[in-house]
Amino acid sequence: MRFSGTETYVATPDLTAAVNAAVVLERPLLVKGEPGTGKTVLAEEIARGLGAPLIVWNIKSTTKAQQGLYEYDAVSRLRDSQLGDPRVSEIGNYIRRGKLWEAFTAPERPVLLIDEIDKADIEFPNDLLTELDRMEFHVYETGETVKAVRRPIVIITSNNEKELPDAFLRRCFFHYIKFPDAETLQRIVDVHYPGIKHRLVEEALRTFLAMREVPGLKKKPSTSELLDWLKLLVSEDIAPETLREQDSRKLIPPLHGALLKNEQDVSLFEKLAFMMRRDQRGG
Repeated sequence: MRFSGTETYVATPDLTAAVNAAVVLERPLLVKGEPGTGKTVLAEEIARGLGAPLIVWNIKSTTKAQQGLYEYDAVSRLRDSQLGDPRVSEIGNYIRRGKLWEAFTAPERPVLLIDEIDKADIEFPNDLLTELDRMEFHVYETGETVKAVRRPIVIITSNNEKELPDAFLRRCFFHYIKFPDAETLQRIVDVHYPGIKHRLVEEALRTFLAMREVPGLKKKPSTSELLDWLKLLVSEDIAPETLREQDSRKLIPPLHGALLKNEQDVSLFEKLAFMMRRDQRGG
């Protein structure tokens, strides 16, 4: 069972090596990288490439580790007992299975994505240490122990919003997805938009990479935003020459709302355009 990328996902050699190492070691793969570099999509493509079911646990700031195991709905049971519902005699009727329970009991070896783990409370990763290590947990209300039938392939993503505990990191195989170079970006574009005009892509990539290098950007445009921008350029039939123009009045590229996602960055480019116009007049 080896992952080598798919026809819709360009995986670099170091990334495929990391995925396969985590599978062999039976360790969670912790993936970090800039937002928009394909961390979440990676889990989807691993499942697709290996022909495995995908189970997704989206983490929020309010998510607790216990929710990944199970939740006991005591309130509903109390209400039903007051109403004389015969279901109350079986406590299992009020146990809601979490994503880890679902992954542990899946009929086929699944890929379990724990997405954006750094959004949760700092204790969240530590609270999952034993369960991810032993691949089992105890249900106190019923007295049963849930063990993984087949050890799931666990992919954990993080945007580095919080530092993760050392004890948790020791149990993971780590990989940082670097921002793609120009050649890899070209391959990604080719996969998503086969047959797109070569000159348009060439000029779009030149503009996109130049924008990422502008000092002071609050949020650099990502790979996913590049793909959105290209889709708009094709839809609006923007000519490659339009992107090549060096006129300071057009320093901000057309349809830049796909790339610049806050007013500070738009203002930064407007200031740069003003400075260029001033320098041109001075010359």
